[in-house]
Amino acid sequence: MTELKLARLPDRNPVKLAIAVMPDLHSALLDYAAIYAERYGQQEALPELIPAMLETFIASDRGFAKAREAMRSDQSRK
Repeated sequence: MTELKLARLPDRNPVKLAIAVMPDLHSALLDYAAIYAERYGQQEALPELIPAMLETFIASDRGFAKAREAMRSDQSRK
């Protein structure tokens, strides 16, 4: 079989989650969306912003990255 430089693309089917948040967090999220719209001149709905916010948070959490790598390393040895 021919080798390609591009690896097989990962699963890109979104997974729908339903969550409940406390009123204070909801208020903060609405404020964030308003500030985002002011800053970038484009309104985005919370369901569009929240996944991007979570991805940014997780990508910046170095402790999580280390622990996740260790967990995956341990799993691959089994």
